[in-house]
Amino acid sequence: MLGILKKIFDNNEREIQRYYKTVVEPTNALEAEVEKIEDLAAEYRRLKKEHLEGGRSLDELLPRVFALTRESAKRFLGMRHYDVQLIGGAVLHEGRIAEMKTGEGKTLVATLAVALNALTGKGVHLVTVNDYLARRDAEWMGPVYRGLGLEVAAIQHDTPPPERRKAYLADVTYVTNSELGFDYLRDNMALSPDQLVLRADHPMHYAIVDEVDSILIDEARTPLIISGPAEKATDLYYKLAEIAQKLERGEQPEPGERDKEPTGDYTIDEKQRHVQLTERGIEKAERMLGVKGLFSPENMEIAHMLIQAIRAKELYHRDQDYIVKDGQVIIVDEFTGRLMPGRRFGEGLHQAIEAKEGVKIERENQTLATITYQNFFRLYDKTAGMTGTAKTEEKEFQEIYGMDVIVVPTNRPVIRVDHPDLVYRTERGKFLAVVEEIAEKYERGQPVLVGTISIEKSERLSAMLKEPRYYLPRLEQRVEALKKELKNRSGGEWDELKKLLKRPANLKDEDLRRFDPLFEGAKGNLAYAWENFKIAVHTLGIIRKGIPHQVLNAKYHEREAEIVAQAGRSGTITIATNMAGRGTDIKLGGNPEYLAAALLEKAGFDRYQWKVELFVKKLLMGKEDEARALAGELGIGEELIEEIKRIKRETEEDEQRVKELGGLHILGTERHEARRIDNQLRGRSGRQGDPGSSRFYVSFDDELMRLFASDRVIAMLDRMGFDDSEPIEHKMVTNAIERAQKRVEDRNFAIRKQLLQFDDVMARQREVIYEQRRKVLLGQDEEVKEAALAMVEDTIAGLAENYLNPEVHPDDWDLAGLRTALVDFVPAFEGFDFEALRGMKAPEAQEAVVRFALEAYARREEELTPPIMRAVERFVILSIVDSAWKEQLHNLDVLRQGIGLRSYAQKDPFQEYKFEATRLFNEMVAFIKSESTKFLFRLQVDTEPPKPEVYVPVPKKPAPAEAQAGQGKEPPKRKPVRKEKKLGPNDPCWCGSGKKYKHCHGKVT
Repeated sequence: MLGILKKIFDNNEREIQRYYKTVVEPTNALEAEVEKIEDLAAEYRRLKKEHLEGGRSLDELLPRVFALTRESAKRFLGMRHYDVQLIGGAVLHEGRIAEMKTGEGKTLVATLAVALNALTGKGVHLVTVNDYLARRDAEWMGPVYRGLGLEVAAIQHDTPPPERRKAYLADVTYVTNSELGFDYLRDNMALSPDQLVLRADHPMHYAIVDEVDSILIDEARTPLIISGPAEKATDLYYKLAEIAQKLERGEQPEPGERDKEPTGDYTIDEKQRHVQLTERGIEKAERMLGVKGLFSPENMEIAHMLIQAIRAKELYHRDQDYIVKDGQVIIVDEFTGRLMPGRRFGEGLHQAIEAKEGVKIERENQTLATITYQNFFRLYDKTAGMTGTAKTEEKEFQEIYGMDVIVVPTNRPVIRVDHPDLVYRTERGKFLAVVEEIAEKYERGQPVLVGTISIEKSERLSAMLKEPRYYLPRLEQRVEALKKELKNRSGGEWDELKKLLKRPANLKDEDLRRFDPLFEGAKGNLAYAWENFKIAVHTLGIIRKGIPHQVLNAKYHEREAEIVAQAGRSGTITIATNMAGRGTDIKLGGNPEYLAAALLEKAGFDRYQWKVELFVKKLLMGKEDEARALAGELGIGEELIEEIKRIKRETEEDEQRVKELGGLHILGTERHEARRIDNQLRGRSGRQGDPGSSRFYVSFDDELMRLFASDRVIAMLDRMGFDDSEPIEHKMVTNAIERAQKRVEDRNFAIRKQLLQFDDVMARQREVIYEQRRKVLLGQDEEVKEAALAMVEDTIAGLAENYLNPEVHPDDWDLAGLRTALVDFVPAFEGFDFEALRGMKAPEAQEAVVRFALEAYARREEELTPPIMRAVERFVILSIVDSAWKEQLHNLDVLRQGIGLRSYAQKDPFQEYKFEATRLFNEMVAFIKSESTKFLFRLQVDTEPPKPEVYVPVPKKPAPAEAQAGQGKEPPKRKPVRKEKKLGPNDPCWCGSGKKYKHCHGKVT
């Protein structure tokens, strides 16, 4: 009954049924017809014409374009879109998020929506999480697009601007989120159109975001920032790092203990990552720094730097949040475990960490341009996304991006077994249990993928698998537990066993077998202690023999993708940070395509060339005749064909063996703060209906549990006497974990929402500024002139209104002050008759002043010539806008840091921020207008750069007789006159023609 009700009221199920009727059935009905089309590209061009000229909508053309794309994939990739993949393509086309489990072919799904939306001719961006995936997917799916006559390109971190421009002009562009975001920001700092890389007409039309949860949620807390060096002393950071080390950490009083003061010099709120100095700490810091009033306005900068030094000491840990390599502090991405060279913590925190570690401090940077991912992707006309895990974050996607999540059904049912969590009292106990399970699975031959949350944890676990000494504490625990149970047993073999237990590290399995009869029929704690002891001895023996394993830390995407692709082979142990090798399928028994491609690459073939890929696909699919025909074209010899067939046989045999062992086992060593990340790790197993299993190990020392689990639960466990060696399986504990994760997810959503609230204020300002820049940069000459004249008019009119007040009698107008102010902007006002204004009414006088300024501008344009004047206008306006915007970003940053204090005055910090930000913006706009006016009139323009040395002949001309007498002889040497003076446009030209410089050699043709 419940199932029927769920189907009736489940919106997701209703949508899936709608897609079957409107997308899957019409597309399948066209398959036979499309198979007969010889030239798919010509048919695609016809559909494009129907859309652009015939007015047919993309929704009308969807079934036919999907059928064409499916046929192109069949012909050029040897792959056919499943029905559920057609649904995924339709979800993406509608600007929604398609949640599709790992192994369901999201890379292929994207081709459907991309091909359909490329009909507009405005370009489609497929956004990925790293360079390797951008290149791999563009090369892998390239044959499908080229089969339809579409141009595809990929942008990498080191792609130069001319190639970027060309790549963005392609129909389909594969690019990482950070490269795309930074290209947008750089385009809005460009000083000439040839510096732009995004399309000028439609820079942001349609984007499909791969791993959408990672990009739009995990990375959304950190805005994209382009910065330049700021003027700030760096030596002070070293001194403040020393002071931070001398200050002592204290504790906040418990809630309800109002009379108690916090202890120590400062307290830490680890949940919010905040530092609070106590009264004692402030006095101590002032004494060490030799300042009075640490938080007074003149010392605010030092106070901020000290807080950052304490944060660096307490909240940012080496080999967890960052590593030190070649004298540089490199950030470790908290979600991926990936190193992020070039990225720096903001607000002086990076410098504080550098000072703590004693490495060279890089100059602090000032923000030149910034945008959050939330506001960046909302600039697109349409955005869609795909991932394996998005449903738990649907609320955030709906509220911030207006995108809902559709869970696309799997092609085959998921049969993975997800075991309940095992919870240990301490982290050491947890890792020892993880080692035991890895050893047990390895001995059986079952492949294991171990997920960790940091590089440090990966390397710690790797060391435990290599070094038997790390496992000895567990063996000693088991020995003590067994001794306790043997206390009342004596005589014969019991005494012999007790003697052996004195040196347990040397024991082997065979040493214990003869004691098994003693425990036959034993029950309760005795039997349990004996079995656990035998497991410990056996595990130690396996570690001594060696457990081969790979450790991946998401540093080398391409190599790691190849290793992860083979993580499903029997006996393979792979330890990886949660995101290492993401985007790569793990096939049971190994991935024969990767192995075959690597073999061909070694033999000198391009593994990404579409015919090479098609050859591999056909051969592995058993279509040997077609494969051999392609091999003949490519020059692939018989030896290679036989080797690939052998690889196929081996992987198929191994796949069967792994399936019998239970498939790929996922072993999570810690719960992530987001359930999504845990689900992503689980999703690596059980693809396409394969068997698989998963289990998470948790301890109360884990950061998630330490910060968010209830102290009541921990206190209860301590009272019950749980130790390191015993896992806890209890509903209350499991619920505590889920509540902790939910709490963190809610907190992180609140942080991102607040970041977006504040950024929305900046976003509206950014839109105005960037639109103004774009008009000046790309507008027609008349539009640029109009913008410049408007600025001049507004500035001069504002000054005139200030001095020529209609409520003041003309005799009392401060005309001397007006003259000084106007001459500062427009030098031509030197010759203006200001006294004549007294005989006019205020509006007439104001109009006369503005009219004179505009006439002076017209004269300046005539003097410089219109083409030069337009160039000057563009240069002046863009330079001043950029300078003012940079200062505005700094002001907003400072404002935001201190705005929270206004809550003490019972004011809403956000409303106050909006009010102050608007005031600052209005001041900035006025500044841009006035500075532009000043520079437009006062900028010195060299229409032709002076030559390094100008030689002017002596003006005196020789007499005719002298000239004749000199014929045939060497002319007398004349001393050249070096001209140092810089020529103005109205100066006589240096050539001696008598003309003005601007009408002679200074003339611009």
